[in-house]
Amino acid sequence: MAHKQKSIKSSGPVEKNEEFEIEIEDLTHEGNGVGKLDGYTFFIPGVLPGERVRAKAVKLKKQYGFARLLEIITPSEERVDPICPVFKRCGGCTLQHTTYESQLAFKHRMVEENVRRIGKIEGVPIHPTIGMIKPWRYRNKSQVPFGEEEGGLIGGFYAMRTHEIIDIEECLIQHETSDLIVKKVKEIGKKHGITAYREEDHKGLLRHVVSKVGFATGEVMVVLVTNGKIIPNEWAFIQELSQTIPGIKSIVQNVNTKRTNVIFGDKTKVLWGEAYIYDTIGRIKFAISARSFYQVNPVQTERLYSKALEYANLTGKENVIDAYCGIGTISLFLAQKAKHVYGVEVVPDAIEDANRNAALNGMENVTFAVGEAEKVIPQWYKEGHQADVIVVDPPRKGCDDALLQTMIEMKPERIVYVSCNPSTLARDLRVLEDGGYRTVEVQPVDMFPHTTHVECVAWMERVEK
Repeated sequence: MAHKQKSIKSSGPVEKNEEFEIEIEDLTHEGNGVGKLDGYTFFIPGVLPGERVRAKAVKLKKQYGFARLLEIITPSEERVDPICPVFKRCGGCTLQHTTYESQLAFKHRMVEENVRRIGKIEGVPIHPTIGMIKPWRYRNKSQVPFGEEEGGLIGGFYAMRTHEIIDIEECLIQHETSDLIVKKVKEIGKKHGITAYREEDHKGLLRHVVSKVGFATGEVMVVLVTNGKIIPNEWAFIQELSQTIPGIKSIVQNVNTKRTNVIFGDKTKVLWGEAYIYDTIGRIKFAISARSFYQVNPVQTERLYSKALEYANLTGKENVIDAYCGIGTISLFLAQKAKHVYGVEVVPDAIEDANRNAALNGMENVTFAVGEAEKVIPQWYKEGHQADVIVVDPPRKGCDDALLQTMIEMKPERIVYVSCNPSTLARDLRVLEDGGYRTVEVQPVDMFPHTTHVECVAWMERVEK
């Protein structure tokens, strides 16, 4: 008699694909819900703390698993209906299903937990997150991948964890002009025989359409990222596009023929209009090129940089170093009140833009250098340069250890740390505290409403004189 073989039991309380009910206790830093079933932790996207839900186990590890939401049995009072029609598929705005007030509270809590848990820093005031009055249509830049469907161009965003393009008509966190640009490129491109790039065989032309909008000036730039130099019916396409976009000042082509997920290639040329558009943040004017890095939320950028300037506490007598200065955005803010600002940036084009922006604003008390901050600033220190204040705004990985140690050796009176990643911020604050500094306060700023990202600015004072 044949015996039915028993299924091998998973290490969790349920089997893969089994349905279960669970209470959601918290959110991860990625915005996924956290719940426990018989002591076993599940991570579930799309749920909120306080909710009871029915879910399906999709992946099981030894101590934790992942599940898919099937039904919300008891909804949270903070739950709202997302207004974006592709919210569940896109994955860009992972917090759109909760109130804006609770998003701000979540980001504050995330910063607080990181400072305490990773930085091991207690008792430091972490202020409520500075939010937006209108947390929609805040992005001045969009980067939209293009594809084809039934003979026509489509453009939108990649579905969550895939390279499948979701065709969209509008993105509610982008400027309306960006939506219009995507719509018109689809229509005019189809009319003039422009094909979309295909990853699978490296054929087709149009890879991405990048749009930049000056919120203060209304000036618009369109960047066509192409897999090759030749655009069919180029002049007719460019003329028609230039006549349909209000405020358009520049149409640029960037050629990227590599098999890569990186958006831009090395060659850029102006097809129509100017090489730059202009925008202002506060009283500072900026020239923005196709490749320039420029903060995507100008309203909150002004608030973030104003807070950095406040924390720098400048009197007009200080020499300031701005590490990771980009196109000079923070540097020029600081230069309004500093004796002299020295900016460092690894991207040569950004330093060209920074010098252009300094000249544009008639600021002569700024000096910019090309190079890695962790190499240039130690060299400056060896040459005898001193700084009263150092401002850092590093990438997500945080500051290089060599830079942190040089900052400690240089002994500036104040360090202002602008961060896009609370965990690396907390790690670096710990190093600086151990090197003789005290964290005075931290201010989170919501630069990216409806996402899990949060920017911070931390104020540190030297305590070992």
